[in-house]
Amino acid sequence: MPSRPLTLLAATGAAGVLGGAYGARGLLARQAATARRLIGKPLGESPPDADRIWRSSYGDPLDLLLVGDSIAAGLGAERRKDTLGGRLAKGLAKRTHRAVRLRTVAVVGSESSMLAAQLATLPDGYRPDVAVVVVGGNDVTHRVPVAVSVRHLEDAVRRLRERGAEVVVGTCPDLGALRPVPQPLRALGSRASRQLATAQAAAAVRTGAHAVSLARVVGPFFITNPDEMFSLDRFHPSALGYRRTAAALLPSVLTALGLHDRVPFGHHAPTPP
Repeated sequence: MPSRPLTLLAATGAAGVLGGAYGARGLLARQAATARRLIGKPLGESPPDADRIWRSSYGDPLDLLLVGDSIAAGLGAERRKDTLGGRLAKGLAKRTHRAVRLRTVAVVGSESSMLAAQLATLPDGYRPDVAVVVVGGNDVTHRVPVAVSVRHLEDAVRRLRERGAEVVVGTCPDLGALRPVPQPLRALGSRASRQLATAQAAAAVRTGAHAVSLARVVGPFFITNPDEMFSLDRFHPSALGYRRTAAALLPSVLTALGLHDRVPFGHHAPTPP
């Protein structure tokens, strides 16, 4: 989820949706200000550094790359093993009985337009076995047009595929799960994030990536159990939230690596060439 949620007012074009009335704009502006105060930044902007070889005793390491925004970076986790990367690395090692070398280039606050800069930090010879991309929340909150977001995502997937990586895209989470954001702002954010997620999934599969609908697969846990699934800031996942998110992504990671032959609900395989 995005690190700066509350440009949602501008992001979703809320005033226009409500007819552009002055009273509606004022209401939404007050709601955005209230949500900003409620959320704040109690976690800062530096997630735990989880990059290392996980389960090194297994040997023959797989290379796992995390790309994207604060979720991919693991903001909200207190320990490196509870970040999304840490959880995925441990789960992948357990299922493959191979060590997993984790590299994270995801940056807190990133929009899809920043994926190219993240990939540019990788050494020329780096060839990850699988890359997991989670991005989109900040695109919604900063009113980036869906077509623009999708174009940047497709470009990132192509670049990763050119490196020989299998790619799994976790689509934009449902911002309607953010309880500190009041209505009707939350409903508008939910609609915008779901529209982007649908477009991301279609773009991912046609570009050769696997797509996982986080809103469908893990979103209900965040909606029904917010106290357990969200961290201290009530915006980013907690340790349990990351565990659930990693579990939601893992089937497609295994499928991408040729180790799983079933596509569960909410998972989408690449479109055949």
